Amino acid sequence: MKNIYVGHFSYVLGDLEQTVEQTVEENRTVIKDPEKFRSAGFDKHHICSPSTTAYDLAVAAVKPIAKYLNQVGAIIYSTALPINANIGTTFEETKDIKDLTDFPGSHLQSDFGLNDAWVIGLDQQACTGMIGSFKLAAALLRDTPQWSQILCVTADRFPQGSLYEQSYSLISDGASAFIISTEPIPGGFRYVEHHAITNGGMANTNDDATIGNFFPNTIDCITMNVKRAGLELKDINWMVVQNINVNAWKIVCSPSLLDYDITRVFHPSLPMMGHMISGDCIVNTQMLIESEKIKPGEYVLLYMVGYGLTWQSVILQYCG
Repeated sequence: MKNIYVGHFSYVLGDLEQTVEQTVEENRTVIKDPEKFRSAGFDKHHICSPSTTAYDLAVAAVKPIAKYLNQVGAIIYSTALPINANIGTTFEETKDIKDLTDFPGSHLQSDFGLNDAWVIGLDQQACTGMIGSFKLAAALLRDTPQWSQILCVTADRFPQGSLYEQSYSLISDGASAFIISTEPIPGGFRYVEHHAITNGGMANTNDDATIGNFFPNTIDCITMNVKRAGLELKDINWMVVQNINVNAWKIVCSPSLLDYDITRVFHPSLPMMGHMISGDCIVNTQMLIESEKIKPGEYVLLYMVGYGLTWQSVILQYCG
């Protein structure tokens, strides 16, 4: 099977930084005690100013890696919120449905001159969409030999007036991007294996039920991903995970559940940005590379869970 490689990670956050105290004071959360956020690991988050769109974030995330784009066969544009999968603004005036099909992926293709790229929208995987992009992009590259690269992008901002708390996590607006390729990428990874679980029966569940289902399905998703890769859990050198309550990962990694070394669970961006929707795993992966803690040949498992409910993980091997 053809090897697939991943790299050139990039991200951008909403342009307004706020502390948990500021956000609570402005009634952007359900939880009204800032200390409860801080005890869970959240200190700050980032929101967009009124004039900043999700597409603005996408463009800002792609710009730093645009110079590496070459023979791009497709763009996978992921949004957790379907509202961010359309940038039309005049439907209420015109009642013309064309204004509801003004897709940001098409604009991205044009704005970056990726004229031969096929645009794919991925908008029903919530916070797991970026990990879903790994699987989809790898399959497409293996099936389409004339393609050498796929650009994967995710961009979301909450609508004005939204609560910036979901399932007890503090949310940031933001975007991230990476390139997946048939050729090795300096400082990047080799794609190994992916696994996903969807439980559509819980599509409209509440926060408490979401948390309750987090633990068993997280264990199942991770262990099955490792098994499908032909590895054992001890072979996974790092877990790059979603920015949620720090205590949740202590439970997941406890001897009675996953039995994994908690010091190898990597999510250093949690205090500075909280949960950046689909982008946590990309931000934390880039920070792992920058930390120089990871060594060539080591395996990394990226993990996210999102509404839907969907759990996804992907295993990569660092090439250095």
